[in-house]
Amino acid sequence: MEIRDGLGLSPRKAAYVRFIYEKDGQVRTNDLAEHFSVDPSTVTKTISELVEGGLITHTPYYGVRLSDAGRSYAAFLVKRHRILSLIFTHYGLSHEQACEEVSRFESLVSKDAIDRMCHAMGHPRQGVCGEITHDPGCLDHVR
Repeated sequence: MEIRDGLGLSPRKAAYVRFIYEKDGQVRTNDLAEHFSVDPSTVTKTISELVEGGLITHTPYYGVRLSDAGRSYAAFLVKRHRILSLIFTHYGLSHEQACEEVSRFESLVSKDAIDRMCHAMGHPRQGVCGEITHDPGCLDHVR
C-alpha cells in the first residue's frame, strides 16, 4: 500500500500501524489486544488485513513487524497527527485537548492537505507530541 492520498486505512487500522511504529516497528499480538482492549481474534483479523495490504509481516508466536511500506505509512500518520495538533494548539487548545480533538478526524485529512499545511507552517520540526519528520518529497511538493 502506498501513502498516496493518506486515506487508505480505516481509523482502527491506522491506529494499529501507529502503535506498532511507536513500539519500534515490532509488537506481539497480545500487546495489540491489550492496548486496544479487544479480543485476540479481533487483532488477528485486523493483522491479516494489514498483511494483505503489505504494511506488516506476521510471524506466529513472535508478533508483527512493519514492512518498509508500513514504516513509511506510519511515519506519515504520525506526521499528520503532529501537524494537525500543532495547528490546534495555535488556536488555544492545550496539548491534550489538541491530541484528543485531532484523533477524532485525522483519518479524513489527505496527504496533500497535510503537505500544504506543513509548507504554509514553514515545515516545523517539533510538534506537541514530538519531533516532526519530513519525507524528501514533502519539502518541495507544494509550490
